[in-house]
Amino acid sequence: MACSVDFIEFICDTLAPLGQVRYRKMMGEYVVYVNEKCVITACDNTAYVKKLPCIAGLMADAGVGVPYKGAKEAYVLELSDSAKAQKVVSVLWDHLPFPKAKKG
Repeated sequence: MACSVDFIEFICDTLAPLGQVRYRKMMGEYVVYVNEKCVITACDNTAYVKKLPCIAGLMADAGVGVPYKGAKEAYVLELSDSAKAQKVVSVLWDHLPFPKAKKG
């Protein structure tokens, strides 16, 4: 089951205080960008973030899952606590690279 647009917009609204938030549909699901870095993969109305050591403490009580077949295990980001979700994404953002420029 694909994500609903309402769910994607809820993610974007939750993360709006962090800067420019946009989303892109990819293979039936979505990725969410904050300030041009991909921070969330959204599948089946669940938000996933990469399992990186920098957020391990913040995500100690979080569930984990695989967003799609072949993907690495990721943390499930609980969006009901918007302050915590923003903190997790903010810390994660500092440790993620910008996307590589496409060769023309």
